[in-house]
Amino acid sequence: MEIKGRINKIHSNFYYVKAENQLYECMLREIIKKEKQSVFVGDTVKLEEINHETNQAVITEVFDRNNYIPRPSIANIDQIVIVCSVKKPVLDYIQLNRYLTHAGIYQIPVVICINKSDLVKDRDVIEQVLNIYEPLGYKIIFTSAKSEEGVENFKNALKDKVSVLCGASGVGKSSLLNTISPNLALKIGKISNKSKRGTHTTRHTEIIELIDDNENAIAEVADTPGFSYLKFDNILPDDVDDYFTDIKKLANECKYADCLHIHEDGCNVKANMEELNPIRYDSYKIFVEEAKEYKQKLTFSGHKVEENSKIIDSQDNEKIKIVKLGINAREKSRKHKKQKLNPISILDDTYYNND
Repeated sequence: MEIKGRINKIHSNFYYVKAENQLYECMLREIIKKEKQSVFVGDTVKLEEINHETNQAVITEVFDRNNYIPRPSIANIDQIVIVCSVKKPVLDYIQLNRYLTHAGIYQIPVVICINKSDLVKDRDVIEQVLNIYEPLGYKIIFTSAKSEEGVENFKNALKDKVSVLCGASGVGKSSLLNTISPNLALKIGKISNKSKRGTHTTRHTEIIELIDDNENAIAEVADTPGFSYLKFDNILPDDVDDYFTDIKKLANECKYADCLHIHEDGCNVKANMEELNPIRYDSYKIFVEEAKEYKQKLTFSGHKVEENSKIIDSQDNEKIKIVKLGINAREKSRKHKKQKLNPISILDDTYYNND
C-alpha cells in the first residue's frame, strides 16, 4: 500500500507527514539518502510500509516542487508574509528589503505586514512605508496583536493559503497567529532590554493549521527559525538590480550592460537619483557588496562537483548507470546483505501540543 502526503515538520531525523487526515512519523528510504536528494518541509512525498496502528511509515519518493526557499528549507508555498514592527524592535528597512529581494529571487508572492501599529503616535512611519512600497506593487497591511487592529485583514491575507511567516525575533509573528487562532498557544518571545530585539522562540520549521473559534480551518502557515539574517551569497553583482524594480526601470537606459549603478560613467540610475528612495538604494548597494564577495569566492576557489552516480559495463556489454555509495554506505553494504531501517518511536503527546 502507498499513499501521498506532505511533510509538515522535520525534527531529529524524523519526518512528520500529513496524509489522508492522519499524521505519520516517517524515516527516509535509504536510496534517497544515497542519492543525496534534498528533502524539505512542504515536500509532497510517497509513503509505503505503512503501520496504521503506530502511525509510522517510510518515505520512498519525493515529488517535484512548485517552488522552494533554501534557507530556511521549505517547499510548495503560496506566499511569504514579511512581518515587521514599527517599534520594539524598530522597523529595519534594510532587513525588509532583504526579505523582499530574496522572495523575488525565488519568485514567490509577498505580503508586507507592519505590526505593533498601536505604538505609532503619528502617521509618519505608516506614510513612509506606503510611499516606498505601494508603488512597487506590494500588498501592505498594518496590524496590532495587542489592540487587534488590522487582525481581520491579516487573517484574510492568509486565508486558504500556505504561507511562510518571516521577520526578526520579537516583531509579533507568534502573537498575531495566537490572535487569529487561539488554539495554537505559541510561545511569545520577550524583548531584550539591552539589545531592544526579540529572542528566538521558534526552534524548527513546521507547517501548522490555523483554526478559528468555531473549529473551522482558516489557513496553513510555516513558522521558521532561519529568517533572522539572509546574505546575498548566491547571486552575482550585476544580477541584483533584477530584483529592484525601481532601479531596474532606470538601469535599462545605462550606457553599459554590466553597470552596477554605483560609480560607473554613463549610469542612468546615478543620473536620476531623485526618482529613487534613499533607503532602497542604500539596501541595493549593501546587497551588491555581498554579491561581490560571492563572485570573488567563485573566481578564486575551485568547485569540483562529485557525481553521485557512475556508468559501468553490464554482463551484456551494455552501459548502465548506478548510484555511487559513500565510504560509510559501502562499508555497511558489505556487512549486511539487506539494509534495514532503524526502529522509530511512536508519536507522543508533545508533538501534538507544539512542544
